[in-house]
Amino acid sequence: MANTNYPTLNFPPIRLRARKASNGRTEVFDQIRGRWLVLTPEEWVRRHVVGYLLSHCNIMPQQIVEEYPVAINGMSQRADIVVLGNKGEHLLVVECKEPNVKIDNDVLSQVVRYNSVLGCRYIVMTNGIDSYCYCCEDGKYIPIDHFPHL
Repeated sequence: MANTNYPTLNFPPIRLRARKASNGRTEVFDQIRGRWLVLTPEEWVRRHVVGYLLSHCNIMPQQIVEEYPVAINGMSQRADIVVLGNKGEHLLVVECKEPNVKIDNDVLSQVVRYNSVLGCRYIVMTNGIDSYCYCCEDGKYIPIDHFPHL
């Protein structure tokens, strides 16, 4: 789906099933959650990340959970994308931001907070333009130059 309202991202192109809602907003079908969602700038990035995980990272659709609930200090928050292993273990957490949001230490702190509960081996932060991937080893986050293949 070509969409001139959203920038080209540093991910391979994807095909989206889209429709116009009665309020005039564009909705896209989320194959993972099985429902229509309003296409926001952040959702544009999330759809690309999910597409990339499926096509390039050896991840099956049933391993991906979007808007994964994470309880932090008694407050319910949601990680954008969590990838689960075959035994339900948390492998990867991804924080998506809209393309105009800078990926900085605040975003890193956010995803590290989520991971303090989840215990994933890998974390990723992306705005679709810039992506940063880390491997967690012995409580330290080590930058890696690629999305993990799980």
